[in-house]
Amino acid sequence: MANSTTDGVTATDQAGARPAQSHAKVIRAAILGTVVEYYDFGIYGYMATMVSAHFFVQDDPTAALLGTFAAFAVAFFLRVPGGIFFGHIGDKYGRKKALTWTILLMAVATALMGLLPTYATLGVWATALLTLSRCLQGFAAGGELGGANSFVSEHAPPKWRAFQTSMVNSGTYIGSLCASLMALALTTGLSAEQIAAWGWRIPFLLSLVIGVVGLWIRNSLDETEQFEDVQQHSEVVKVPLFAVLSTAWRQVLTIILLGAVITGGYYIASVYAATYLQTAGQRSPQFAFAATCIAMVLGVITLPISGYLGDRIGRKPVFIGGSAAGALLGVPMFMLMADGPAPLAILGPAVLFICVSVVNGVSFATYAEMLRARFRYSGIALGNNVTNMLLGGTAPFVATLLVSSTGNKLAPAGYFVACALISLVTSFFLKETKGRELAL
Repeated sequence: MANSTTDGVTATDQAGARPAQSHAKVIRAAILGTVVEYYDFGIYGYMATMVSAHFFVQDDPTAALLGTFAAFAVAFFLRVPGGIFFGHIGDKYGRKKALTWTILLMAVATALMGLLPTYATLGVWATALLTLSRCLQGFAAGGELGGANSFVSEHAPPKWRAFQTSMVNSGTYIGSLCASLMALALTTGLSAEQIAAWGWRIPFLLSLVIGVVGLWIRNSLDETEQFEDVQQHSEVVKVPLFAVLSTAWRQVLTIILLGAVITGGYYIASVYAATYLQTAGQRSPQFAFAATCIAMVLGVITLPISGYLGDRIGRKPVFIGGSAAGALLGVPMFMLMADGPAPLAILGPAVLFICVSVVNGVSFATYAEMLRARFRYSGIALGNNVTNMLLGGTAPFVATLLVSSTGNKLAPAGYFVACALISLVTSFFLKETKGRELAL
């Protein structure tokens, strides 16, 4: 197999085909590209209260916030066709080509948000254009994680695959962390009047700068050798989506269910937690953004630890441990966020985020090991994006609606616990893939 290694040198290198890319270079490029993508995708959620004030009718602030989160959720429905589209490109024409286009489209869509006229100028058309831009973001994001993790997993040695793919997933957290830090800097460094007048545009316009950096990084990489092996053996399938649905639908279903706490839990513990701390907890925006920043820093630290454990003791025990912890701790942590003193209120999202990160640290290595190279990009993208559509993008909207309709400020904890339980039950049926060679 082309990606098997001997002292860090691939079989392709031994045959003299081309020099190997170092694992460090591959991981660095994947992480930095993913950081760019998820800064762009996450900044909308962290700026939700500011966006709602400029693009939705303000007669009812709760309705405006629901409208903002509805637009947030719409993007996740576009992740599925985006994953299918870029998965097709990645499995048929190469991972690098697909990943280059995802980052370009994301940067353009995010920058467009920063240039839009507001509701006061264009009325409902401003809302429509914002939603369109958000849909383009979702379409681009649909192709990111499946491609980046396929790329890294096909370079990684089996004994380090979970650790190395966990580093890619840290890019999603770091990107969201950068978005949260930007929101924190904005609310700290500018007055409310300055933010309302022009400051809210800055985080979106910065996308152009960081998008160029990410594009340059992605273009510096070579294609994966395993994909080139698929090409050499004439095993590139005509329609990867049909191939994965006809031969690996059980694996895709498993990916969808395993990812419940990774997606639903992630957006509850990060994006929605920032809003929850301000509404149910009556905390300042600065406090809320600082708390989610701390949670994501701890999540970034947890991911490689989880990946390391997955490579040592197996994927299945880590899946079970992380999802079980999330199911047990969901309600107590929301109680702390709603009514606890400041230090314990900060602890709430941090603990929830660590539970999510434990599961996420072994997730994409497992997904890659479950699927063949000829449709790996498409399979991971489809499974991951269906979960994001069903449980991730809708999480802030459903959580806000639950509080509004029930009057119970702990209702969102039920959403988090339900996601954790779905992952937990699925984990018990998971076949261990630790050490498995990737199949063509």
